[in-house]
Amino acid sequence: MQTNKNAKCNKCLNKFYQKDIYTIQQFQYKKEPNYQWTLKFFNKLKIGEWDSFCEKCIKQYSEQLDIAWNNQKSQVL
Repeated sequence: MQTNKNAKCNKCLNKFYQKDIYTIQQFQYKKEPNYQWTLKFFNKLKIGEWDSFCEKCIKQYSEQLDIAWNNQKSQVL
């Protein structure tokens, strides 16, 4: 069992166990938006594919992504 919290969230700067790292690469499995759109969205926020986040912060970014995607879709329709 890992006892050192040696990973750090890029957003809140809290430390956590390395096995609990989340990156935006996990969004490539979402049906919508596609991963290229997701990468562009996070690039605007200056977030790279390999930036590390805790579960709480990645959930917040996921919500922001969904809102931005839905707003963009509604403007096109």
